[in-house]
Amino acid sequence: MNTKPALRYLTPLAVLAIPFMAMAAKHEARVIQTNAAGDSVHIIDPATNRVVGVINDIEVSHGVVIAPDGSCIYITQEPTRTLDLVDARTLQVTKRIPLSGRPNNLDITKDGRRVYVGIAQSPGAVDIIDTSTLTDVKSIPVEGAVHNVYVTPDSRYVVVGSVVTSVISVIDTQTNQVVWSVKLSSGIRPMAFTKNADGSTKEIIAQLSDFHGFVVVDFAAHKEINRITLPDSSDQQKVTDGLQGSPSHGLAITPDGKVLWATSKWYEYVAAYSLPDFKLLKVVHVGLHPEWLTIPPDGKDLYVAVAGKDATVVVDNKTMQVVASIAVGAVPKRNTSGLLLTK
Repeated sequence: MNTKPALRYLTPLAVLAIPFMAMAAKHEARVIQTNAAGDSVHIIDPATNRVVGVINDIEVSHGVVIAPDGSCIYITQEPTRTLDLVDARTLQVTKRIPLSGRPNNLDITKDGRRVYVGIAQSPGAVDIIDTSTLTDVKSIPVEGAVHNVYVTPDSRYVVVGSVVTSVISVIDTQTNQVVWSVKLSSGIRPMAFTKNADGSTKEIIAQLSDFHGFVVVDFAAHKEINRITLPDSSDQQKVTDGLQGSPSHGLAITPDGKVLWATSKWYEYVAAYSLPDFKLLKVVHVGLHPEWLTIPPDGKDLYVAVAGKDATVVVDNKTMQVVASIAVGAVPKRNTSGLLLTK
């Protein structure tokens, strides 16, 4: 039996066109930078460290994530209480999906089938968006209004944190039910994850309200096992204004899993720690109010949203030195990076 009958009925010209059609689709690394006090989102090319596109008509954007296939960008918009779908090629908003309440951050599963959106109002919930139908299919109740949402690297769990209740809730992505939770000493801010050799989640690294540092939660034991305080600075005046209860608010781990970066809003720096031993490697000053961090897939550079200078600052992961400062919108905060369909 012929297993490829379709090719028999294509014209020679159509057959020749097949590889060119495949070549037409082009994915390129991009950094997506939201602006908390603006109505636009900036797209940065990490190869040139230049802004190459702007998404408009999004007021008070909060969370942002790129679809795994690079076809679109999902952005939560607080005033409209929607998840906005942005076409990767045109950078136009093509759909606004109503949510159950005011959203904060979000994340997407590896297969791109579901987006999980944190609802930042009482009693607390995580909305599930089916990306095939572009509808809100379920709202999972959790303990407290949700600020940050993360899908673990193996896509088995969704981990959410509440600033109000200081609770981390862990949701199984197969059942979409909360399977365990842990209450820490203060509000849950950004999180990151270390992995076991098999790719499963080993630790949750979390920043907390009113703590200049981060804590480490054992994922299997469901408890805090370590607490790291960021160093004070002898040559930098301590900043206390405009912190919003979060003196340390940004985490990123290099793709090789060897270095953790954390921000200090008190002293305007990012600090590098070795993993798995959490030894301080370097402090790099980047400017007033460093917020979220992201590292593109090649792992070459760290991108720091510096809210106090309306810029995204670039730090070389090898030399641990600032190599660029990119002007963006007003008060840049949340960011992400990945491969985006550009053609």
